Amino acid sequence: MDMPEDLLKLLAAILVGGLIGAEREFRDKAAGFRTLILICVGSTLFTLFSFRLSGAGDPARMAANIVTGIGFLGAGVILRDGGRITGLTTAATIWLVAALGVGIGGGFYELIALATVLIAIVLLAFPRFERWIDDQRAWHTYEIVFPVNRQKLRALEELFEEYQLHVRQRKRIRRGDRIICTWTAHGKPSDHELLVERLLADKDVEEFRF
Repeated sequence: MDMPEDLLKLLAAILVGGLIGAEREFRDKAAGFRTLILICVGSTLFTLFSFRLSGAGDPARMAANIVTGIGFLGAGVILRDGGRITGLTTAATIWLVAALGVGIGGGFYELIALATVLIAIVLLAFPRFERWIDDQRAWHTYEIVFPVNRQKLRALEELFEEYQLHVRQRKRIRRGDRIICTWTAHGKPSDHELLVERLLADKDVEEFRF
Protein backbone atom coordinates (compact mmCIF):
# COMPACT_ATOMS: atom_id res chain seq x y z
CA MET A 1 0.00 0.00 0.00
CA ASP A 2 1.44 3.37 -1.05
CA MET A 3 -0.26 5.75 1.38
CA PRO A 4 1.36 9.02 0.16
CA GLU A 5 0.42 8.31 -3.46
CA ASP A 6 -3.11 7.27 -2.51
CA LEU A 7 -3.52 10.48 -0.54
CA LEU A 8 -2.24 12.45 -3.53
CA LYS A 9 -4.83 10.77 -5.75
CA LEU A 10 -7.64 11.56 -3.33
CA LEU A 11 -6.56 15.20 -3.10
CA ALA A 12 -6.36 15.35 -6.89
CA ALA A 13 -9.90 13.92 -7.09
CA ILE A 14 -11.16 16.61 -4.70
CA LEU A 15 -9.44 19.31 -6.77
CA VAL A 16 -10.72 18.05 -10.14
CA GLY A 17 -14.25 17.38 -8.88
CA GLY A 18 -14.28 20.74 -7.13
CA LEU A 19 -13.16 22.69 -10.19
CA ILE A 20 -15.89 21.22 -12.39
CA GLY A 21 -18.43 21.23 -9.57
CA ALA A 22 -17.85 24.94 -8.94
CA GLU A 23 -19.00 25.73 -12.47
CA ARG A 24 -22.14 23.59 -12.04
CA GLU A 25 -22.82 25.19 -8.64
CA PHE A 26 -22.43 28.67 -10.11
CA ARG A 27 -25.08 27.83 -12.70
CA ASP A 28 -27.31 26.36 -9.97
CA LYS A 29 -27.47 22.89 -11.50
CA ALA A 30 -28.77 19.73 -9.82
CA ALA A 31 -25.29 18.21 -9.38
CA GLY A 32 -23.13 20.92 -7.85
CA PHE A 33 -19.88 21.42 -5.96
CA ARG A 34 -20.07 18.73 -3.25
CA THR A 35 -21.86 16.21 -5.45
CA LEU A 36 -19.20 16.19 -8.16
CA ILE A 37 -16.40 16.08 -5.59
CA LEU A 38 -18.00 13.00 -4.02
CA ILE A 39 -18.47 11.36 -7.42
CA CYS A 40 -14.85 11.98 -8.39
CA VAL A 41 -13.47 10.79 -5.04
CA GLY A 42 -15.78 7.75 -5.07
CA SER A 43 -14.66 6.74 -8.57
CA THR A 44 -11.02 7.16 -7.51
CA LEU A 45 -11.55 4.98 -4.43
CA PHE A 46 -13.32 2.25 -6.40
CA THR A 47 -10.44 2.24 -8.88
CA LEU A 48 -7.85 2.02 -6.10
CA PHE A 49 -9.80 -0.80 -4.45
CA SER A 50 -10.04 -2.66 -7.76
CA PHE A 51 -6.24 -2.74 -8.04
CA ARG A 52 -5.90 -3.90 -4.41
CA LEU A 53 -8.66 -6.53 -4.50
CA SER A 54 -8.31 -7.93 -8.00
CA GLY A 55 -4.89 -9.46 -7.44
CA ALA A 56 -4.13 -11.26 -10.65
CA GLY A 57 -7.67 -10.64 -11.89
CA ASP A 58 -8.99 -7.94 -14.15
CA PRO A 59 -9.22 -4.53 -12.41
CA ALA A 60 -11.15 -3.13 -15.39
CA ARG A 61 -14.25 -4.99 -14.19
CA MET A 62 -14.87 -2.55 -11.37
CA ALA A 63 -14.33 0.38 -13.73
CA ALA A 64 -17.04 -1.05 -15.97
CA ASN A 65 -19.37 -1.28 -12.97
CA ILE A 66 -18.62 2.36 -12.12
CA VAL A 67 -19.80 3.35 -15.60
CA THR A 68 -23.05 1.43 -15.07
CA GLY A 69 -23.66 2.90 -11.61
CA ILE A 70 -22.95 6.43 -12.72
CA GLY A 71 -25.41 5.95 -15.58
CA PHE A 72 -28.23 5.49 -13.04
CA LEU A 73 -27.07 8.53 -11.06
CA GLY A 74 -26.92 10.69 -14.19
CA ALA A 75 -30.39 9.58 -15.26
CA GLY A 76 -31.76 11.08 -12.05
CA VAL A 77 -30.94 14.64 -13.12
CA ILE A 78 -32.56 14.39 -16.57
CA LEU A 79 -36.03 15.93 -16.52
CA ARG A 80 -38.74 16.65 -19.06
CA ASP A 81 -40.04 20.21 -18.94
CA GLY A 82 -42.95 20.50 -21.36
CA GLY A 83 -41.49 19.91 -24.79
CA ARG A 84 -37.91 20.35 -23.56
CA ILE A 85 -35.51 17.93 -21.92
CA THR A 86 -33.27 19.45 -19.25
CA GLY A 87 -30.30 18.10 -17.29
CA LEU A 88 -28.49 16.36 -20.13
CA THR A 89 -25.36 18.50 -19.73
CA THR A 90 -25.30 17.89 -15.98
CA ALA A 91 -25.76 14.15 -16.53
CA ALA A 92 -22.89 14.13 -19.02
CA THR A 93 -20.76 16.10 -16.53
CA ILE A 94 -21.42 13.48 -13.84
CA TRP A 95 -20.35 10.77 -16.29
CA LEU A 96 -17.18 12.66 -17.20
CA VAL A 97 -16.25 13.41 -13.58
CA ALA A 98 -16.56 9.69 -12.80
CA ALA A 99 -14.24 8.96 -15.73
CA LEU A 100 -11.75 11.51 -14.36
CA GLY A 101 -11.91 9.80 -10.98
CA VAL A 102 -11.12 6.44 -12.57
CA GLY A 103 -8.19 8.04 -14.42
CA ILE A 104 -6.86 9.59 -11.21
CA GLY A 105 -7.10 6.22 -9.47
CA GLY A 106 -5.14 4.69 -12.34
CA GLY A 107 -2.43 7.36 -12.08
CA PHE A 108 -2.98 9.06 -15.45
CA TYR A 109 -2.24 12.52 -14.09
CA GLU A 110 -1.18 14.31 -17.28
CA LEU A 111 -4.19 13.03 -19.23
CA ILE A 112 -6.53 13.98 -16.37
CA ALA A 113 -5.06 17.49 -16.16
CA LEU A 114 -5.53 17.99 -19.90
CA ALA A 115 -9.06 16.56 -19.83
CA THR A 116 -10.02 18.80 -16.88
CA VAL A 117 -8.87 21.90 -18.73
CA LEU A 118 -10.76 20.89 -21.87
CA ILE A 119 -13.95 20.12 -19.91
CA ALA A 120 -13.71 23.47 -18.12
CA ILE A 121 -13.40 25.24 -21.46
CA VAL A 122 -16.46 23.40 -22.81
CA LEU A 123 -18.55 24.27 -19.73
CA LEU A 124 -17.43 27.89 -19.43
CA ALA A 125 -16.95 29.08 -23.01
CA PHE A 126 -19.27 26.97 -25.14
CA PRO A 127 -22.59 28.19 -23.63
CA ARG A 128 -22.04 31.55 -25.36
CA PHE A 129 -21.49 29.79 -28.66
CA GLU A 130 -24.55 27.63 -28.00
CA ARG A 131 -26.69 30.73 -27.36
CA TRP A 132 -25.37 32.28 -30.56
CA ILE A 133 -26.46 29.18 -32.50
CA ASP A 134 -29.90 29.32 -30.85
CA ASP A 135 -30.22 32.98 -31.82
CA GLN A 136 -29.73 32.05 -35.45
CA ARG A 137 -32.55 29.52 -35.39
CA ALA A 138 -35.40 30.88 -33.26
CA TRP A 139 -38.66 29.06 -34.10
CA HIS A 140 -42.07 30.76 -34.10
CA THR A 141 -45.54 29.91 -35.36
CA TYR A 142 -47.63 32.64 -36.98
CA GLU A 143 -51.40 32.43 -37.33
CA ILE A 144 -52.85 35.17 -39.55
CA VAL A 145 -56.49 35.81 -40.47
CA PHE A 146 -57.37 38.00 -43.46
CA PRO A 147 -60.10 38.28 -46.15
CA VAL A 148 -59.94 35.87 -49.09
CA ASN A 149 -57.39 37.39 -51.41
CA ARG A 150 -54.84 35.41 -53.42
CA GLN A 151 -52.61 38.43 -53.89
CA LYS A 152 -52.53 39.03 -50.12
CA LEU A 153 -51.65 35.40 -49.51
CA ARG A 154 -48.78 35.66 -51.98
CA ALA A 155 -47.63 38.92 -50.36
CA LEU A 156 -47.53 37.30 -46.91
CA GLU A 157 -45.50 34.40 -48.27
CA GLU A 158 -43.04 36.89 -49.74
CA LEU A 159 -42.73 38.65 -46.36
CA PHE A 160 -41.10 35.58 -44.85
CA GLU A 161 -38.56 35.54 -47.68
CA GLU A 162 -37.99 39.30 -47.32
CA TYR A 163 -37.10 38.92 -43.64
CA GLN A 164 -35.02 35.79 -44.28
CA LEU A 165 -37.28 33.51 -42.25
CA HIS A 166 -37.28 29.92 -43.45
CA VAL A 167 -40.75 28.37 -43.48
CA ARG A 168 -40.80 24.68 -42.58
CA GLN A 169 -44.53 24.16 -42.25
CA ARG A 170 -47.59 25.99 -43.59
CA LYS A 171 -51.31 25.43 -43.26
CA ARG A 172 -54.27 27.20 -44.91
CA ILE A 173 -57.94 27.04 -43.89
CA ARG A 174 -60.84 28.90 -45.49
CA ARG A 175 -63.84 29.84 -43.36
CA GLY A 176 -66.45 31.73 -45.28
CA ASP A 177 -64.82 34.84 -46.69
CA ARG A 178 -61.79 34.56 -44.38
CA ILE A 179 -58.50 32.67 -44.74
CA ILE A 180 -56.63 31.39 -41.69
CA CYS A 181 -52.98 30.76 -42.50
CA THR A 182 -50.40 29.23 -40.17
CA TRP A 183 -46.67 29.40 -40.83
CA THR A 184 -43.92 27.79 -38.74
CA ALA A 185 -40.61 29.46 -39.51
CA HIS A 186 -37.12 29.85 -38.07
CA GLY A 187 -34.56 32.60 -38.27
CA LYS A 188 -32.91 35.34 -36.22
CA PRO A 189 -34.99 36.81 -33.36
CA SER A 190 -34.43 40.30 -34.79
CA ASP A 191 -35.93 39.21 -38.12
CA HIS A 192 -38.95 37.75 -36.33
CA GLU A 193 -39.47 41.07 -34.55
CA LEU A 194 -39.34 43.01 -37.82
CA LEU A 195 -41.94 40.71 -39.35
CA VAL A 196 -44.23 41.09 -36.31
CA GLU A 197 -44.04 44.88 -36.58
CA ARG A 198 -44.87 44.68 -40.27
CA LEU A 199 -47.88 42.44 -39.64
CA LEU A 200 -49.20 44.60 -36.80
CA ALA A 201 -49.14 47.60 -39.11
CA ASP A 202 -50.91 45.74 -41.94
CA LYS A 203 -54.54 46.91 -42.19
CA ASP A 204 -55.59 43.83 -44.17
CA VAL A 205 -54.63 41.51 -41.29
CA GLU A 206 -57.73 41.08 -39.12
CA GLU A 207 -56.25 38.73 -36.51
CA PHE A 208 -52.70 37.82 -35.74
CA ARG A 209 -51.23 35.33 -33.27
CA PHE A 210 -47.51 34.87 -32.69
